Amino acid sequence: MKDQNQTRFQLHESDVPRFWYNMNADSPVAPTPVFDPATKELISKDSLETLFPLPLIEQEITMERFVPIPEEVREIYKLYRPTSLIRARRLEKALNTPAHIYFKYEGESPAGSHKLNSAIPQAFFNKISGTHAMTTETGAGQWGSALAMACKMFDMDLEVFMVNASYLGKPYRRVIMETYGAQIFASPSPRTKTGRGYLEKQADHPGSLGIAISEAVEVAAESEGRKKYGLGSVLNHVMLHQTVIGEEALKQMDLAGEYPDVVIGCVGGGSNFSGLAFPFVREKLNGHGHTRFVAVEPTATPSLTRGTYGFDYGDSAGIVPILKMYTLGSDFIPDPIHAGGLRYHGMSPILSGLYNAGVIEAVAVEQRAIFEAAIQFTQAEGILPAPESAHAIRAAIDEALEAREKGEKRVILFNLSGHGFLDLSAYDQYLHNGMINGKLPDEHLEGIADRLPKVRM
Repeated sequence: MKDQNQTRFQLHESDVPRFWYNMNADSPVAPTPVFDPATKELISKDSLETLFPLPLIEQEITMERFVPIPEEVREIYKLYRPTSLIRARRLEKALNTPAHIYFKYEGESPAGSHKLNSAIPQAFFNKISGTHAMTTETGAGQWGSALAMACKMFDMDLEVFMVNASYLGKPYRRVIMETYGAQIFASPSPRTKTGRGYLEKQADHPGSLGIAISEAVEVAAESEGRKKYGLGSVLNHVMLHQTVIGEEALKQMDLAGEYPDVVIGCVGGGSNFSGLAFPFVREKLNGHGHTRFVAVEPTATPSLTRGTYGFDYGDSAGIVPILKMYTLGSDFIPDPIHAGGLRYHGMSPILSGLYNAGVIEAVAVEQRAIFEAAIQFTQAEGILPAPESAHAIRAAIDEALEAREKGEKRVILFNLSGHGFLDLSAYDQYLHNGMINGKLPDEHLEGIADRLPKVRM
């Protein structure tokens, strides 16, 4: 008999998934083509190998439903996986809601977030492919911290281009990356042609993930094969790696004796939302349940809710492959909101396709509202969430309040993708300085379609 008062639902380390799930195998939306940024023609495998090792390219394009997880990766996963599924009983009580609220706590990872789920295999596949060092970008620093840890485990150097607004506002993220042995550069930086170009126009440029990506890609592309680039979101192989979250959550919801009516996650490029949601999307497509899927983004960077669905560069300088996605335009420079990990101009192609097909929903929330939700959650459950993760908390609370108003039971599952222990400056500004909402002016959205690159179909 199940314990009706159980709060935590745990799996054994033997339950760490042995396979990643590939959403492309079951998606009602066919994978979209990828174009070379220079020629505007379909990109070749040789061009991709400039940036990525062959095993990751194969994962990017595979249509296999399940991809085996190497034992070397699973053994490191066991440092923190399976992560906990927790029922937020105290939050339910505070909200006086009949809804049951569960969260998957990815902040249990040593690096503090879900990002380690992809950093470990990316570092592993680079190492076995002969890569000497890696480059990457990071916004709030969660991805940079994760890849720094993973690269050290496989004895590889790492250069991280950190968005300048976060470099200045989140110094302890930088310290963690340096402790793992990575080199950190504020982006835009004088280290690259791309960075110098932006600094010439604005010496105190706040930066963006698009610019930081350009810099990291430039360094990798000019290394004559010694360095490869690692991306923390957006691409298919990253979504693939993150599905360990949802595969565990399926088993844990079964332990709880319930199944989610709604699955929620914050979105910037799409990694943590996809990681939790995609295995549940698979189950729904196979006729199991009537789950809704809600992606939550900031009003300051609303690529799904206010962007254009079309082909665009994945970076600001236009030197990485052209992808079909919901985008605000690769030249978009967002306000320096505190949820730095969500400040990306576009969205994962596979996630964009599902949204365009109506398989998932999306909402945009303001910065002040997400911090209100974060404080309420912390005071009820004791965990300080990352500002990014607080977007999911905001939507979960709203769902629970709606269930209260309608007098209906609703099972809510969200991904608490990381802790906020290194985001205290953001909380300090909210609690004492009255931060701005970070709304996006409408003029920033004008003419997006006209700014997208023209590609041959």
